[in-house]
Amino acid sequence: MKIRRILSIFLLCVLMTSLFLIPQAYAADDPNIAAKAALLIEEDTGTVLYGKNEHTREYPASITKIMTALLTLEAIDRGELSLDQKVTVKASALENLDEDGSSAGIVAGEVMTVDDILHCMLIVSANEACNILAEEVSGSVSAFVDLMNQRAGELGCTDTHFANPNGLHDVNHYTSAWDIYLIAQECMKHDTFMTICNTIAYNVPATNLSEERELHTTNSLISTWRATGYYYDDARGIKTGSTPEAGHCLVSSAVRSGRTLISVVLGAEEVTLPGGDIQVQSFSETSRLFDWGFDNFSKKIIIEDTDTVKEVPVALSKETNYVVVHPQTTTSAVLPNDLDPADLERTITLTSETANAPIAEGDVLGELTLSYDGVTYATVPLLAMNSVSASRFLQAQYAITTFFSRTIVKIAVVLLALLIIAFVVYNRFFRRNRHYKNANVRPHRSSYRGRRR
Repeated sequence: MKIRRILSIFLLCVLMTSLFLIPQAYAADDPNIAAKAALLIEEDTGTVLYGKNEHTREYPASITKIMTALLTLEAIDRGELSLDQKVTVKASALENLDEDGSSAGIVAGEVMTVDDILHCMLIVSANEACNILAEEVSGSVSAFVDLMNQRAGELGCTDTHFANPNGLHDVNHYTSAWDIYLIAQECMKHDTFMTICNTIAYNVPATNLSEERELHTTNSLISTWRATGYYYDDARGIKTGSTPEAGHCLVSSAVRSGRTLISVVLGAEEVTLPGGDIQVQSFSETSRLFDWGFDNFSKKIIIEDTDTVKEVPVALSKETNYVVVHPQTTTSAVLPNDLDPADLERTITLTSETANAPIAEGDVLGELTLSYDGVTYATVPLLAMNSVSASRFLQAQYAITTFFSRTIVKIAVVLLALLIIAFVVYNRFFRRNRHYKNANVRPHRSSYRGRRR
């Protein structure tokens, strides 16, 4: 007996130990990005791969210029401006600028094209370029700022307020990593934007007041001209930003094996490494974030459009009592590498628990949601796989039943029944009593008998 007890205890201990040794699947290790806020999105699906304080309000510095570029490009789309349109720089556009801020050396009275001004703004982050474009788009910087806030609201930005078009520090100028993603995503739809912000070097032609300018990007992920050690071969743009209050910020994208990731890093620091080298962590942390996203996630088909999902009960038909539903499309999603699509939880929501005939092939009868551990990866409409005819008799029966089941009809029927009952009662009692009273009234005889003859 003792031996059996000892063996049982030993086996129990082995079992408990094995439970603790099971790896935590379906969750990539947290990259622990060193920044105030960070975000990583799969562009194609919009899947959030990583988020840290992504809805917290932060100072964006020159990341602001993405919105300025967006409004300028949208004005071009509307035909209000053109890339080759020449602009004469006003003195007002050079007011209220930080002398130590980023600049392309543009001066009042200089004539430049909109395209060249955009290059100055997005490649070397020239603050004066923002004001110049703002005046061209809206007539004044203040009117342009109003447009910036209006457009931010239209894009769904709930934690954003702009006070200027360039990102110079202002306590009332803030946004969040999520809102920046929304703005950048919209701006990335313009090929001109992506072409400019991914340009390593650009020569601005000589103007009436300046010789040719040579511009080199501030983004060290795509160029080694300003700093080495950060170059990331898969990186594509987008925009840097830095002020003492905002820290070092970077919005970037990267393309690898047909996948595009968008990252936002806000409030990163500049640190001194053990060897004495200076590291700007907006670049280094963005690289780590990209590697983490590419290495730990992949795009997988999670449902085929030919899959049979469920048999839905059918009413009002003598042909069949069910119809099979299938997904509208073959759907892919970005999943952790160790998550098998077969392990996704399937939640079926039908338009009605029973579908009424007639049903046409392709009719939407519900939707299928695929999720895991509280994360929804896709929601797909469910379509009828074949048509089902209806029985006219059952339809008529259903129509009559449905009509009389309506509350207003029920009330009307009750009122009609009460009226009939009242009428019957009235006839049986009130009219009978009246007849009875009339029957008991004796004929009136005159007391005058007249004269006998």
